[in-house]
Amino acid sequence: MTDDAEPALEAALEPHEPASAEIAAREHVRERATGLNHHEAQAALETVLADAGDLESADAAVRAEAAEWQRITDLLLDHGGPYAPETDAYVQGQLTAREQHRD
Repeated sequence: MTDDAEPALEAALEPHEPASAEIAAREHVRERATGLNHHEAQAALETVLADAGDLESADAAVRAEAAEWQRITDLLLDHGGPYAPETDAYVQGQLTAREQHRD
């Protein structure tokens, strides 16, 4: 990851009410990441960053996609196993919060 992308990724991970395109992008990443190890997730992140070019000027869905790959890559760094959304505390927390918000 380049130092230029870091502020945009950090901003995309800040708590906010995500647009539907951001939610869809993150869900798509989680589906694609399921079963991947750290090195595979890192390769996917690098591909997204290369395709995005200037992340600061990319749309919110692209930033969300890159941020989710970064988060999953960071998670897998210490994890030692494949990614699984059902064991990802961040994802489970989001799902619980959205469910409570709807009620």
